[in-house]
Amino acid sequence: METYAKQAAPIQAEIHKSLGRFRLNLSFESSSRRIGILGASGCGKSMTLKCIAGIERPDRGYIAVNGTCLYDSANRIFLKPQARRVGYLFQNYALFPTMTVEQNIAAGLKGKKSQIHQKTAQMIRRFQLQGLEKQVPAQLSGGQQQRVALARIMAYEPEVLLLDEPFSALDMYLRDQLQRELMELLEHYAGLVILVSHNRDEVYRMSEELLILENGTLVGQGETKSLFQNPQNSITARLTGCKNITQAVWQEDGLLFLPEWNLTFPLREKRGQGGQAVAIRAHEFRIEQTMHNAHLCFPVLEPVVTEDLFEYNISFLPSAESKKRLDWKISKHVQTFLRDGLPRRLYLNEKDLLLLDT
Repeated sequence: METYAKQAAPIQAEIHKSLGRFRLNLSFESSSRRIGILGASGCGKSMTLKCIAGIERPDRGYIAVNGTCLYDSANRIFLKPQARRVGYLFQNYALFPTMTVEQNIAAGLKGKKSQIHQKTAQMIRRFQLQGLEKQVPAQLSGGQQQRVALARIMAYEPEVLLLDEPFSALDMYLRDQLQRELMELLEHYAGLVILVSHNRDEVYRMSEELLILENGTLVGQGETKSLFQNPQNSITARLTGCKNITQAVWQEDGLLFLPEWNLTFPLREKRGQGGQAVAIRAHEFRIEQTMHNAHLCFPVLEPVVTEDLFEYNISFLPSAESKKRLDWKISKHVQTFLRDGLPRRLYLNEKDLLLLDT
């Protein structure tokens, strides 16, 4: 294998790929070992993984992992998938339905029969599959199938593990359970893990660094928790769960005007920091004003209340001239205000008003 000239980061990628009307134009590098790719369906997440794995060949660009060049269009380098040491966990796990657990794990392993048997037994112990060796996939639970698929991948000792929305087809209870199991199984894996998802909770739990994709383009990148706290742009804010996003206009006197909500705020802490839009997470509103010089006031007009299992969702207008509603979410377990009627106004700490570039 040839070594790519740049070796500053475990992964470097520039991927340009056209498929029908869709265009993937992505360039990034990262020193993190746990990377999440977040985006809506059809934004290019799975295509990115397939290009890294060698299942798809980009039109042009380069891909390097740990200094090893996997693809370089300029130098006509394209390593076949089996030469890349990349493990790919598909959404449906892609187990052979007529093979037993041990046959699935051993499939494709090369070497002497005794070596294959030893490696398979090692993977069965590591992934806690003892007693299931003779079972076929249809006889296994979802969690057991996932462990078999991971065992088969890890038997090859890959440098990179690609997780392609492995929980998307599961119900909420099973999804949370398998996420915890997967995180435990990967706790001692020293290789690079890339998880793609449209579920913000998954990438928040499982990634150190986060890439945000929109229509085949990288629109955000950063440390995962920092990017959730400061999403930087409207697309990132929306994908990380902000319900309230609107245009912002800075006036000459330093006041911040929000036209769609018809609100004007005299900011103190964030005055002059810029921003063409603002975002507010629906859980950040407060009923009481505890710090009068740091809170922004939002009148509650024409509220509409919907009830979920654990929280109330309140949609309201912040002014009579408002063109856009706001959303407020509040837990049932900490509030009893609905018995006495909704508050006439809500408050927001200025630090929770997120300033966005676009």
